[in-house]
Amino acid sequence: MYSKKNNSKDQTMLDEKTITWFMACKAEDVPVNGGVCVKYHDVQIALFHFTRKNEWYATQNECPHRRQMALSRGMIGTQGDEPKVACPFHKKTFSLATGECLSGDECAIKTYPVRVENGKVYIGIEE
Repeated sequence: MYSKKNNSKDQTMLDEKTITWFMACKAEDVPVNGGVCVKYHDVQIALFHFTRKNEWYATQNECPHRRQMALSRGMIGTQGDEPKVACPFHKKTFSLATGECLSGDECAIKTYPVRVENGKVYIGIEE
């Protein structure tokens, strides 16, 4: 797990919400087609890199079923064109783009915007 202070953050406005961007890690710290857990204050965030598509996604790390911090260890893939992660405990799948449960349950996970600049990965948090 990476724990970063908010030294290198900036703020932007998206749809009248203030987004604070914090540096989560270096791009090279995230496994090829995999995920890691990063921490911002008391929030654990699962960060994923679809290397073959060069797409980045961030979601809450907590599984909504088991209430365990495990989504960053889930397998990523696609369902049609939808990028998804499967919880390592019960294999329920969630859209990495929207957070919607793709397994038919009514629960969802929180998603966060991600940007990569100069080899550093930033995650946006609403504050």
